Amino acid sequence: MKTFLLLTISLFLFTGLAFGQGSSTTNGGTDSAKTERPKRASFRPTKEQITEAQTKLKATGSYAGEADGKYNNDLRSAIRKFQEANGLTRTGSLNRATLEKMEIALTEQQKAMPAPESSYAKAKEEKAKADKPKRTIFRATKDQIKEAQRMLKAAGMYSGEETGQLSKETRDGLRKYQEANGLNVTGTLNQATLEKMGIALTDKQKADAAAAQ
Repeated sequence: MKTFLLLTISLFLFTGLAFGQGSSTTNGGTDSAKTERPKRASFRPTKEQITEAQTKLKATGSYAGEADGKYNNDLRSAIRKFQEANGLTRTGSLNRATLEKMEIALTEQQKAMPAPESSYAKAKEEKAKADKPKRTIFRATKDQIKEAQRMLKAAGMYSGEETGQLSKETRDGLRKYQEANGLNVTGTLNQATLEKMGIALTDKQKADAAAAQ
């Protein structure tokens, strides 16, 4: 009986020790992973930099508060105005791009943190414009307008001269023609109207139309 009890106690102690070692190893691995994960550095201006910015903004009349090196609503508003006037994104914070634009010296630690592209409002706008496909504007030639005026005059929809210019009277006549022929009433001599009138397109107009499809 004693031998059985001793074996039971020994087995219990051995199992507890093995479980404890396993838990220690698992936690150790988790702690190691947390330690190895790099921390993302946040850009923060120093008190001296905030004070200098307040002084500069105060000199331009955009900030009326104290130069105490502390953020406040009036300071953030003044920073936004400065950023907007200098092609920067309106964040209201003294980020690297704003400090550099104000000609306020950076610390060595700040110099190692590049300004993100999103800090520059103009760069974002230009990139958006570059990515946006250019829209081709359809323009009728002077000869095409003259021919259209001639046809509208024959149909009693236009009573002016064949000038080759899209005058108000010509646009009114085009609207009447478009409405009578089931076209979008725009008052312009667009591709659909020219084709409906049987007026030939130029090679450039054909090429633009093919590219737009």
